[in-house]
Amino acid sequence: MPPGHGSAGFPGVPPMPYAPPVPGSAPYAVTPGQDGPGSGDFGPPPPQPEQPEPVAADPRAVPAGPPASAKLCVACRAGRVDPDGYCENCGHAQPRERDHMERELGPVAAVSDRGLRHHRNEDAFAVSVTALPDGSPAVVAIVCDGVSSATRPDEASQAAARAANELLLETLPRGADPQQAMREAIVAAAAAVDALAERPPGADPEERPHHHLNAPACTIVGAVSAGGLLIVGWVGDSRVYWVPDDRSGPAARLTEDDSWAAQMVAAGLMSEQEAYADDRAHAITGWLGADAYELDPHTAAFTPDRDGVVVVCTDGLWNYAEGAADMARAIPADAAERPLHSAQVLVGHALDGGGHDNVTVAVLPFAVTRQGAGSAYDAHHRT
Repeated sequence: MPPGHGSAGFPGVPPMPYAPPVPGSAPYAVTPGQDGPGSGDFGPPPPQPEQPEPVAADPRAVPAGPPASAKLCVACRAGRVDPDGYCENCGHAQPRERDHMERELGPVAAVSDRGLRHHRNEDAFAVSVTALPDGSPAVVAIVCDGVSSATRPDEASQAAARAANELLLETLPRGADPQQAMREAIVAAAAAVDALAERPPGADPEERPHHHLNAPACTIVGAVSAGGLLIVGWVGDSRVYWVPDDRSGPAARLTEDDSWAAQMVAAGLMSEQEAYADDRAHAITGWLGADAYELDPHTAAFTPDRDGVVVVCTDGLWNYAEGAADMARAIPADAAERPLHSAQVLVGHALDGGGHDNVTVAVLPFAVTRQGAGSAYDAHHRT
């Protein structure tokens, strides 16, 4: 806690400072023709002026306090909040705007929470709705998780989410291929995060820094529902899950982690259970940032054959619902009708499980426009 902020002990109430008597009110007031104290003669004190009767306080009066424009402390409700976010009265740290965020926009909603162990929220999200050239809707959900070991991870996640969302809103209405647009959105997000890096003096501005810079960094994952397709894209270990509305088909995870654990499983060196039990499990092998070795955006397109919901989330959630079946059990059955409520429930599920990390989730309902048979989703194209 910064100096000057925080609660102090109560060593005792200091004595009231001495105030000199007001002339005319002291018991030995000097009046013309009378000596004061020490003159040798003590006469009776002069008559005192009558004091007005005390007036009872008007119960309707509002006590003096901070200006109406001042932000009040959430704890004591009396002190003003200083520029550093602490109460000037009780020293209580105030909630930051990003500690808990919620957004509902038409058919998509997202919730982000700081969690119970972290001092700030380093996740970010963006949700939006636009129209394709034929007038049909395109729904976008982007979720980013700042890398805590890097500098300014909260800025990285926010910059990435904003840049990816803006590019999709720019290209989809022009008729761009949704999967290619997703890839370009991730590239734009990476450029936005790269721009946050502070280059050392004398560095070539055209050279991409690598080992010598602990640059801001984050993961990214996104989903777009457009034209009967479900497009997903990612770098890192944030995930997308598919959960059918009627639960008649299996739920599925649609992304593959860029992580040490995933590499061990893919190489056949460990089972998934063994890999994710290892302390190195969550070491990521892909991220956005100026010190990333290379940018390798992953994208995939699916054609679901039945209605369902898409869950886009950080590991702060999936750590408590890792398998697709676990996620299907955690999300409410009416998620398609109540996406914001469902996102709130999922965040609550993570907090109830311990809330060890920031938690961010977007819920995007997907409604098919035609009947079909087969699995709950069919892979269309993956890169």
